Amino acid sequence: MPLGLVEAHDGPRGVALAFQRSAGRDPTLVWLSGYASDMSGTKAEALHAWAEGAGQAFLRFDYAGTGRSKGAFVDGTIGRWLEDALAVIDGLTEGPLVLVGSSMGGWSALLAARARPDRVKGMVLIAPAPDFTERLMWPELTEAARTAIMKKGQWLRPSAYGGPVPITRALIEDGRAHLLLDGPIPFAGPVRILHGQLDPDVPWGHSLELSEQLESEDVRTTFIKNGDHRLSTPENIALLIETVATLCRELGA
Repeated sequence: MPLGLVEAHDGPRGVALAFQRSAGRDPTLVWLSGYASDMSGTKAEALHAWAEGAGQAFLRFDYAGTGRSKGAFVDGTIGRWLEDALAVIDGLTEGPLVLVGSSMGGWSALLAARARPDRVKGMVLIAPAPDFTERLMWPELTEAARTAIMKKGQWLRPSAYGGPVPITRALIEDGRAHLLLDGPIPFAGPVRILHGQLDPDVPWGHSLELSEQLESEDVRTTFIKNGDHRLSTPENIALLIETVATLCRELGA
């Protein structure tokens, strides 16, 4: 399938989910985007192009309400976006998987690995943000913002990456039903974490806590001293590709 061809998959709640994929050898790489992001980002594009050239199976998609998928962003929650991820994994892939999650996509990857332990063999997480709604977002909100969320149902949060992003009561409350960092995270496969130490959105200490909670004994965390949250410079992307390629080789690809 050509790299640029976007198709639609029937997702949960009757919402059509946009996706792109390329055939290749196992394990299939599945890209999971961050909060309010989509599959057209720099890292996703570069990793998909590398995978196609290397003959590695690859899938990326847009959560409902983001990118080219149908639906409204304000209806999104951690649980609903997890359902989207599982729908494309179950409907569009076969065999072993390596999940590559960026920011919120790291949380999605961890939840998907817990839901599909027989399929997910490894993970590469970029500035992973499990529990971000409770650990990072909610504590930073002003009392006025919290009141608007709880009483009006949403509040528009200014974003350095574009227009304001709605923070909804449903997002916050649903996030509390999917928290991971308060106990051991049951995943035994290899995990590779990349995190910039100049990340203004997800402190690099968050990845240290995650590595401690993962039950896997094969967790390697790489800190990029001058790296930001996106880690999308050519050097950062080269590191991402090298990390993914090495993990695939270790898994026998």
